[in-house]
Amino acid sequence: KSYPTNGEFICPSSGKPCSCGQDKVHNCENFANGASNGEHRSVSYNEIDGSLYKEKELIFPPELVLRNNLPLQLRGFGGISWYRPLKLKHLLDLKSLHPAAKLVLGNTEVGIEVNFKNAQYPILISVTHVSELNVLSIKENGLEIGSSVRLSRLQEVLSKVIAEREIHETSSCRAISEQLKWFAGKQVKNVASVGGNICT
Repeated sequence: KSYPTNGEFICPSSGKPCSCGQDKVHNCENFANGASNGEHRSVSYNEIDGSLYKEKELIFPPELVLRNNLPLQLRGFGGISWYRPLKLKHLLDLKSLHPAAKLVLGNTEVGIEVNFKNAQYPILISVTHVSELNVLSIKENGLEIGSSVRLSRLQEVLSKVIAEREIHETSSCRAISEQLKWFAGKQVKNVASVGGNICT
């Protein structure tokens, strides 16, 4: 089945955006193979660079990648407040203003506490976008790992360090990397953080 996205029709035969419409679906296979009979035209998926859609799997929208992050303050049901600061100073200011606020990143532990332990957190502060906490740099004498660094990103950097450095320099990296192989699935590692797991 095909679904229009932003006015574009996705061909069920090729999986690509096209102008054939539902009544001409049977002709789309020719277009998928590079042929065009005048009724079909390729559709640009990216307004930024105008490149054409060539893969069946949808990409992450480039517009969102290029979008500037902004600090957020949201009010939710039951008086819950959600903050998302971008700088460590703003995080510290919020924490001093709301000492009982819960810091969240992947939100996996807080979700368990709220849903299964009846915990109440009227004020939540997301530290996902605090730049100082997302530092992950390789230095001559070791690694600098911010507490908000995602486990999947840490795993990638550890693999790089292990491949590039001498074996006697990477014993800790290998131990952490080996442990991360057994830690949850990729989806969880994409949101779980170093600091969150130390605190838990």
